Amino acid sequence: MHTVATKDLQPGMVTAAPVMSRHGQMIVEEHKMLTTQMIAHLEFYGIESARIIDGVLPVDAIQSMAEEKEAVDRYSERVRNSKEFKVFKANYEKKVPFLEKSINDFVTKNIPLDQEALLSCALDLFARHSTTISMFDMLHNMRKITDSTYAHSLNVSLISRMIGMWQNYNADDLETLTLGGLLHDIGKSKIPPEIINKPGRLTPEEYELVKKHSEYGYELLKNQNVSVRIKKIALTHHERCDGSGYPIGLIGDDIDDFANIVAIADVYDAMTADRCYRRGVCPFEVIATFEREGLGKYKPQFITSFLEHIANTYINNDVMLSNGMTGKIVLINKHRLTRPVVRLEDNIFINLEKRPELYVQTII
Repeated sequence: MHTVATKDLQPGMVTAAPVMSRHGQMIVEEHKMLTTQMIAHLEFYGIESARIIDGVLPVDAIQSMAEEKEAVDRYSERVRNSKEFKVFKANYEKKVPFLEKSINDFVTKNIPLDQEALLSCALDLFARHSTTISMFDMLHNMRKITDSTYAHSLNVSLISRMIGMWQNYNADDLETLTLGGLLHDIGKSKIPPEIINKPGRLTPEEYELVKKHSEYGYELLKNQNVSVRIKKIALTHHERCDGSGYPIGLIGDDIDDFANIVAIADVYDAMTADRCYRRGVCPFEVIATFEREGLGKYKPQFITSFLEHIANTYINNDVMLSNGMTGKIVLINKHRLTRPVVRLEDNIFINLEKRPELYVQTII
């Protein structure tokens, strides 16, 4: 075991000892796999470090993780067995190859993009699942089936459209945003597939090459008859409001609103692919990850609306807390979205804002 500064903790590390507050209150139990929510609590309470296990995990830690996975699998299995998901899956599996062929034909054969057909590709899926929980459940559970760049682009398109609807955009703007989501990563078609599909961590040189995809995407689209805003999305969807993005290092209002919306959808889809879904879908873990990585990277009117809608979607949903208790979310604390009020099965109410040792582990 070794001591790790809180700022250096990563989700997936396992505690070697209980983590206590300065007043003796337990924040995280021994042998718990850290999540972003747990790490956020440690930072919130001024905990400077935690003891982390090296090497083989204890039996109780392995058992706890297995129980968590079982609960997540039950929820996912219920979604995947539904008639709604089976219809969505059949439709989705037709759309991804169509998107891939359309982009590849454009890039390699110079066949013009059929914007109407591309829009129909996304709108057909969206029309059937326009409620937040239905759409996000469908997309999360497609992860086990397909996880390609083109599936990611389709996901980003659908999520971007939903954010636009929350902003009350008109039909033309929603179509531009939807098509921009579909084409935001078109520049990746110019990156060698062995790098794009590399399972392990990219080398610094490979990462710098991948970052070029935003410029490549703009170059591909700049002379095409597509909206200027779609070209901006391709070029600037990795820009961040604090200036930490690329390729230009734009700040704040210099970033197009649609590019910022697609950035949020892009990061959300990457988070649920890499950090949350493969160990369990938990919307509150996603919210905590956004908060920890910095809400100032995004325009407040978009990121606040997005996270609040995700959190509020799960009011009245059954959840399992980190101590194994189950209950129903009855209220979202607006100032700390990851800390809702939960009514347990015995009608006892727990305000997670006042119980730092607990968090929502999974939707059940």
